[in-house]
Amino acid sequence: MSTSLPQEELEAIAQRLGIACQAEISSDEIDPGLLSRVPLTFARAHSVLPLREQDGSIRIAVAGPAGLLALDELRLLFGKPLEAVLIPAGIMGDAINHIYASVSGTASEVLQELAGEDLSTVATEFNDPQDLLDLGDEAPVIRLLNSILSEAVKERVSDIHIEPYERDLLVRFRIDGILYEKLSPPKIIQDALVSRVKIMAGLNIAEKRLPQDGRIRVIVAGRDVDIRVSTIPTFYGERAVLRLLDKKKGVLSLADIGLGQEGVRLMERLLNRTSGIILVTGPTGSGKSTTLYAALNRVNSSEKNIITIEDPIEYQIKGIGQIQVNPRIELTFASGLRSILRQDPDIIMVGEIRDAETAEIAIQASLTGHLVLSTLHTNDAATAVTRLVDMGIEPFMIASSLSAVMAQRLVRVICPHCREEYRPVDQYAGIALPEKLYRGRGCDKCFGLGTMGRTAIYEIMPVDQELCSMIIRRCHAGEIKEYAVSRGMKTLRDDGLARAAAGITTIEEVLRVTQEDDYADVPL
Repeated sequence: MSTSLPQEELEAIAQRLGIACQAEISSDEIDPGLLSRVPLTFARAHSVLPLREQDGSIRIAVAGPAGLLALDELRLLFGKPLEAVLIPAGIMGDAINHIYASVSGTASEVLQELAGEDLSTVATEFNDPQDLLDLGDEAPVIRLLNSILSEAVKERVSDIHIEPYERDLLVRFRIDGILYEKLSPPKIIQDALVSRVKIMAGLNIAEKRLPQDGRIRVIVAGRDVDIRVSTIPTFYGERAVLRLLDKKKGVLSLADIGLGQEGVRLMERLLNRTSGIILVTGPTGSGKSTTLYAALNRVNSSEKNIITIEDPIEYQIKGIGQIQVNPRIELTFASGLRSILRQDPDIIMVGEIRDAETAEIAIQASLTGHLVLSTLHTNDAATAVTRLVDMGIEPFMIASSLSAVMAQRLVRVICPHCREEYRPVDQYAGIALPEKLYRGRGCDKCFGLGTMGRTAIYEIMPVDQELCSMIIRRCHAGEIKEYAVSRGMKTLRDDGLARAAAGITTIEEVLRVTQEDDYADVPL
């Protein structure tokens, strides 16, 4: 049965079959006791979902011929009459994944179930990616790790930390940029748990003295998740950090990443240039790569040759050549960039400018008619110039090639389900607060955090003729920023305060991620 059938046709089919029809399935109408008796694999294969018992019969959602044929088996399983309800096929697939994921045991519950079992057991292979919800009967440590991964995906976790200490083993989740302690498994499973992670990532489980990096691809409730794994040896054993990347989210647009209309228009003007460097700055984890991908998505077309060199490649973009840095074979940002220049590129993206050699090649590329996008680790836009000079780049080269610098930070977004208005009573020195602000109380939707997701705040500093002169004269970063603000640049804090006043984030969050200017009054 086609997923594209309109509701009227579905209702007509249901009427001919003599069964009910509904457009969607709510988790409120699910009886977990019935759900536990139907394996996930059976539900997926036959497109069926047990709902609840009503008037002595059991309501079963079906989506197509396979579901109708499976009713006889379900009638034998439950030993009661069934009442079929026809559901659109597209709705059924998502409902099965979502509902089975919502009723699966948490990592804490799995730990309790594993009491008394052989917790040192660990599998020795991991083949093609399978849905973790299908692996409920595996070895104890595998079940525990699967539960940790499943719960992390449900709670929008970006990083999982597995941390060994003298007498404890700690698992922490990073949600919206903040680390939270999740659970403390028995110390005895430490080696087995980390070994399972390494097996899934294709790492050497016998090597425990050196850091290792790998990748895992898993499916959780139908969602394809890419996981970057890093292990390091510590005094009390190997420590593992898993960074989760949900491929379903894909590459965002410039508007989706938090740029307002004015910012989008400015970025589009900059991206329409055929040469020059656009730098995105900020600390690790501030969303710089996401911004670069959004920019590439905006300029990507069949008329342009776009090549990137990245470490790592987070998203694969159709129509763009992407190179993965590999220092073991001497494929660095600098060497890769040299090779890219021989590929007749129009636009080049360099994941990060880490050294003078990469900076010099990027500048030469921009001066010879290429648009170059890259990132730099600085606190704000103005200090990017200082950093390049510190690397040994001549100021006149910077002034000739630099088109703009964008600085950014990520702030937590107030949960829309529990957002409340309040009048601020706390005084913040030098900050004019609006009459009302917003905050999240904490609810089931946001797991009691009061926040749901993150967005970025920005400052964009275009480089005009006067700014070029200031760079050549080696003016200090504070003077450069003062001039940019006088020309209309909105600072990170200004942008953040505007978001707080609009109810997008909290004033505390803005102050947490921004800082007062602290420039030394010395020239470049």
